[in-house]
Amino acid sequence: MLRAGENGLLAEVADGAGAGALHAWLLGLQDAGKLPEVTEIVPAARTVLLDGVSDVRALTALLTGWRPAADRGPEGPLVEVPTLYDGADLDEVAALWGVSAEAAVRIHTEPEYRVAFCGFAPGFGYLTGLADRYAVPRRATPRSSVPAGSVALAGPYTGVYPRSSPGGWQLLGRTALPLWDVAREPAALLAPGVRVRFTDAGGHG
Repeated sequence: MLRAGENGLLAEVADGAGAGALHAWLLGLQDAGKLPEVTEIVPAARTVLLDGVSDVRALTALLTGWRPAADRGPEGPLVEVPTLYDGADLDEVAALWGVSAEAAVRIHTEPEYRVAFCGFAPGFGYLTGLADRYAVPRRATPRSSVPAGSVALAGPYTGVYPRSSPGGWQLLGRTALPLWDVAREPAALLAPGVRVRFTDAGGHG
């Protein structure tokens, strides 16, 4: 446990699964009114930041008693992402997995994903759910511009580009679903804890 400024705490955990479990547990306590006042709870790859903490000592004691195996936090809403699997890197990813492009699409649409944390750009969520054996490297040379709505992979994560930007992730396909809309509350469609299913909008296989 680390202090993060005068009214913040940074909880370090072993891995992304631990960060997700801790984040879900904290949200559950907050919903039940059992968490000291906190302005923000922000998960990352191996940490959870708590900012605007009203009682740092009480929250530290609470976090010290947390055990990952005992915590099953509330499930987030499910978002379906219709995806046209025509990405420039689909064949390359399929080759890395040792399967056909059609099989790669089936592999990608099978799991239920979960938004572990957000970053990189507003509305960009890092989604976990693919088995470890399907982790892929980033492209050796990033693209200068990746179109908005691109569904992509890097390392153990799946992501959807909310807007056009440079990027080095492997592109599987694209969706027309708006990921970031400032007129919507919340603006980010894929917030931490949200469950996600990708569906094949092109009818592969």
